[in-house]
Amino acid sequence: MPDFPIRKIAVLTEEIFHEGGPATSEPRRRVAGLAVVKNPFAGRYAEELQSAMDDLKPLGLLLTDRMIEALGGDIKAIDGYGKGAIVGTGGEIEHGALWHVPGGYAMRERLGQAKAIVPSAMKVGAFGSRLDVPLGHTNAAYVRSHFDAMEVGIADGPRPDEILFCLAMACGPRIHSRMGGLEAKDIKVWDGQR
Repeated sequence: MPDFPIRKIAVLTEEIFHEGGPATSEPRRRVAGLAVVKNPFAGRYAEELQSAMDDLKPLGLLLTDRMIEALGGDIKAIDGYGKGAIVGTGGEIEHGALWHVPGGYAMRERLGQAKAIVPSAMKVGAFGSRLDVPLGHTNAAYVRSHFDAMEVGIADGPRPDEILFCLAMACGPRIHSRMGGLEAKDIKVWDGQR
């Protein structure tokens, strides 16, 4: 059973009031929960990895709870999410893919009715690497106003034998969104897409 000891957790919050246009009275809020953990697979090839996803489920729930708290605790206000991982250079991209189930399902579990796929990005990166974590609407992947990304990173990680796992959430559409398409208020099918 793999072990992923946590070295560091960070919660980053943002309030966006404008993007060059008029300031809004209700800012778009975004939060990212990051954990830098030891990579038990670093420096070697392991044929079987999937069972390690179960070991990461508590971390997914921990980061999700911290993000919900940072956004004020009202899960009904949260309508965007995404996830990502940066694997240190001693690991491989597939070690970041371990985050798909425990990261995505933790947010879905806590939000209750989230239908859309959780957008994801991952890479192998050196010390201090940054990652653009994609964001999408929680209930309909075709809601353009919620397409976004939040840049994340930790100055002192990931070390070669570590992984930086990240979850991100948002409240509201991009400020000044005006690209048309499906609006959140017009979601009808509730199939995760439209």
